[in-house]
Amino acid sequence: MTKQIRARESGRPAEGGGDEGLFSGSLATTSPDVLEGSAADTQPIKLPKRKRRRPWVRWLRRSLLAALLVFLIVVGWSITGALTAPGTDSTAARLAEWGRDHGLGDLVTWLEKQQYDHNQPPVGGAPAGGIPVAPGAVPTSPVPDGKAAHGLAAPAPITSLAGTALLPGEGQWQTVVTDHGQAAVRVASLRPDPQHTSFVAGVMWIDPTFVRGQLQPGFEDPGGKWRAATSITPALEHSVAAAFNAGFRLNGASNGGYFSEGRTAVPLVDGAASLVIRTDGTATVGSWNHEIRMGPEVASVRQNLVMLVDNGQVNPTCATGGTKEWGSTIGQAAYIHRSAFGVTADGAEVYVGGPALSVCTLGNILKGAGVVRGMELDINPAWVSGTYFHDSPTGPPKGFSLFPAEQVPPEHYLHPASRDWFGWYLR
Repeated sequence: MTKQIRARESGRPAEGGGDEGLFSGSLATTSPDVLEGSAADTQPIKLPKRKRRRPWVRWLRRSLLAALLVFLIVVGWSITGALTAPGTDSTAARLAEWGRDHGLGDLVTWLEKQQYDHNQPPVGGAPAGGIPVAPGAVPTSPVPDGKAAHGLAAPAPITSLAGTALLPGEGQWQTVVTDHGQAAVRVASLRPDPQHTSFVAGVMWIDPTFVRGQLQPGFEDPGGKWRAATSITPALEHSVAAAFNAGFRLNGASNGGYFSEGRTAVPLVDGAASLVIRTDGTATVGSWNHEIRMGPEVASVRQNLVMLVDNGQVNPTCATGGTKEWGSTIGQAAYIHRSAFGVTADGAEVYVGGPALSVCTLGNILKGAGVVRGMELDINPAWVSGTYFHDSPTGPPKGFSLFPAEQVPPEHYLHPASRDWFGWYLR
């Protein structure tokens, strides 16, 4: 110890050097005050006691987690049910309908508007392959000499709505369904307006002399139990001639009601555009309680929005009307899939469906086909579906789409439908 103290005083390292000497010297040169301070510094630090979580906090957290788990299970179960329901509705359509049924209507509407805004149909151009020949076109039999023609007179060709000369086959009627050799259903194709000249809309002309109409319910809209089926049943397969979609959903979007089989599923609205099927199977269109009203001859009433064509003229509000006139989802100006139905002066029944249509161009097609009173039906590619059928002796009837861009397959009507629709059957 004496050597170490002397070494410190002389500034030389103590004998032995190395780590041990350095360590020893370090301890030897530490003053008692420093040692005392080091001892004080090494006293254990007293940490604050951890507060024990109160029982009600743990209970609240567990309850919230349990509620969230139950919510996710219920929502998942509900969505799974919607996605696995019968029918051929697309996944996107099923999710959209589920959202509207569960308080997410505004979100669905916003998403649809974004989709439409960012997917505007192109302008100009010509239809790929020209105006299509109707698939399933069939010949008609000439009326024997000395006998009066049975059924309505053939409709006049539709003049050009594209502002240019007609393309080959444009606006020309082709027979696709016959009854004893006479034309029961005819179709025509045409470009809808001077801007969207690469698109083709379809028009279906039905002769009520040979065909009767039927309002068919959907298992969700209007839902409930009805004598009429939600699909083309085996009993109807050999007589079905055509089928097409009805109007907007009956949750308020249609601004109208639903009456069939002697009962009202949704109250009828005064002034609403109404497609009426009479007890004899013929159809008419008019403003409810103004042009048509309830009576013993009324078998069904399907209302949707307001009149699109009246007295042979397109509604002047087709470009300016509000949500109660033309719907709230995308309004009247968007060029999308739309459909409509109307009647001519001689009682023929006309369905129109196609892509890239505004409310005004839809009305112009009805007018061009000779319609004097007509109404818009459903919109959106997931719902616009005009189909005509050929009987098959060995199985279900073969269906044909009315226009090339139709996204709903003809087989749609051979399966239970979630929404109501119209079937047309040979008498």
